[in-house]
Amino acid sequence: MAPEDMEKTTFVTMWGTFCYKEMPFGLKNAGATYQSAMVTLFHDMMHKKIEVYVDDMIAKSRGEEEHVVNLKKLFDRLRKFQLKLNPAKCTFGATSEKLLGFIVSERGIEVDPDKIKAIQKLPPPRMQKEVRGFLGRLNYIARFIAQLTNQCDPIFRLLRKHNSGEWNEECQVAFDKIKQYLSSPPVLVPPTLGKPLILYLTVFENSMGCVLG
Repeated sequence: MAPEDMEKTTFVTMWGTFCYKEMPFGLKNAGATYQSAMVTLFHDMMHKKIEVYVDDMIAKSRGEEEHVVNLKKLFDRLRKFQLKLNPAKCTFGATSEKLLGFIVSERGIEVDPDKIKAIQKLPPPRMQKEVRGFLGRLNYIARFIAQLTNQCDPIFRLLRKHNSGEWNEECQVAFDKIKQYLSSPPVLVPPTLGKPLILYLTVFENSMGCVLG
């Protein structure tokens, strides 16, 4: 934290007035500031050798030898800027790992089963706030749900103006279908070299979608 910013974290106690020397988590912009710092420090490695989101960091590679090289580069960079890792939270040589609610492995990218269970345990939303919350959860994993807009159209309509917002049988059917669909979600895989990619389009009256396969 810059010296001129320290006074902005001042707080008063019965023992005196104090301020933080380092960025305290809990401040509204702490996460964004930390992420900006990580991008600055690892910009040349991100999306190539590592992935970083705030304090969640993963070194990735295609083989063991490459993995050792990437780890060394990561540790050298951490040491250079005096950053420390908690050994209890570190895992090495993992063939699959959770990252931001997804499972990343040599198979591809899958939705974290815990995320799916959380959605499947949700009761039918009764208020507009609950409807927004449910659709927000789906939007986070939208790439794994085919024809999401069309499937959830009855629920989306609840948020439109001049709509009574009443949860009806049509909404319940869409709600149950999405839960059933998520019982076996697809796995996103990278393209195979030498094989053509085909763009599939689906067009409905009120929405359209596409998938590259």
